[in-house]
Amino acid sequence: MQDSTTRRFFMGAAAAVSATRVWGANERVNVAIVGLGGRGTNHLNIYSRLQEARVVGLCDVNQAARERSQATLLKNTSEKAKEFEDMREVFADSGVEAVSIATPNHWHALAAIWAMKAGKDVYGEKPACYNIYEGQKMVQVARDTKRMLQIGSQHRSNPFKMRAMAAVQQGLIGKVYQAKGLCYKRRVSIGHKPDTPTPAGVNWDMFLGPAPLRPFNELRFRYNWHWFWDTGNGDIGNQGVHELGIARWGLSEPEWPKAVYGHGGKFAYDDDQETPNTLTANFDFGGRELVFEVRGLLTGAEGAVPQMGRRPRPNAPNTPEATAPKTAPPLNIMVGNLFYGSEGWAAMSDQGFQAFKGESNELIMEERPERGAGPGGGDPTGLHMQNFLAAVKSRNHKDLHDEISIAVLSASMCHLANISYRVGRKLTLQNGPKFVNDAEATKLLTRDYRKPYVV
Repeated sequence: MQDSTTRRFFMGAAAAVSATRVWGANERVNVAIVGLGGRGTNHLNIYSRLQEARVVGLCDVNQAARERSQATLLKNTSEKAKEFEDMREVFADSGVEAVSIATPNHWHALAAIWAMKAGKDVYGEKPACYNIYEGQKMVQVARDTKRMLQIGSQHRSNPFKMRAMAAVQQGLIGKVYQAKGLCYKRRVSIGHKPDTPTPAGVNWDMFLGPAPLRPFNELRFRYNWHWFWDTGNGDIGNQGVHELGIARWGLSEPEWPKAVYGHGGKFAYDDDQETPNTLTANFDFGGRELVFEVRGLLTGAEGAVPQMGRRPRPNAPNTPEATAPKTAPPLNIMVGNLFYGSEGWAAMSDQGFQAFKGESNELIMEERPERGAGPGGGDPTGLHMQNFLAAVKSRNHKDLHDEISIAVLSASMCHLANISYRVGRKLTLQNGPKFVNDAEATKLLTRDYRKPYVV
């Protein structure tokens, strides 16, 4: 990190954090997108089509990603944006009013904290944080700076899910005693790859940021960073955090559990992945429980959660699974939630919601997604971003659908499950995120940060 960059960032932060703005009803918020991979490209496409936003900045450690995004923005809006390699330059730019962060997990907290301290409002991708300590710091900084901080759990802005969860909380199936989250998302083996020189145009030091310095490896870069502890949290912290958040929602948002037990393993494959591809976690909230299952291997149906015929993401381009003919049959995945109450049960997925009551399993409520409604042809991410931009103008964090204090608890459940899995035992909690007599587990509440990227 260059000293000049540090000085510019903190000088900009000191000036911006004191700034106030009264918004006109039709004014557009100047947004910069930090992280231009798959999810960041989705951010770009949605913001560039929203009347409430103007994309003024594109930031990524990869020059090729910036160039691709600039071409996409030009196609969508006939305009170009400033390009940045270092996110601190984005935060120091007075022309940027809000940032949308789609970096790997290990950058989520530090990027959001830097941005808020520089006076920017933040839309950040899930999970809210890479570890539990970071989540606590994010809540603190959001309150201290009075910045808006929305996390991208877009189901919170999905109209049919909002209606369904309101009904469950109001007693649709009686008192909910168990919520079960399912993350059966097919993942193929990532294989093995050797370390190589860093490709031209990639700032590998900035990509690693708070993580330990390691040689460049393709498997630790695009998308597959999810499966390494340095940068990701496995699928429970990737796809799973969505369903874990919905499970907490249906349980009326409990805070910290009394105990957690996560167990599983990396089964079937011999590859470089570190995180488990099969994980079951039990959370004891006293009188009710949350059960969560991750399964990246072949699976069958469960309850009323439908299977979806979708090909697996080709994590490793040279694996037999990824190079199979396009005419090969689709591999099933199943992602959703089941709720069990004293008077009935319910099932939720992106395909819809159904609730059943009594011994006869009478269908008492059914909701389906509104196709074609809202930005992106019904994609709730657009509605979620509109909610964020509205809160930027209202300056009331209670207007946010997935405000940071909610999102941090959902992410923390993922981290608790992973900690239990990694130490290999059930963990008892006391006074919030504190383990009883377990120094090994306590150490995993945070990480050893690589200077100067310290939360």
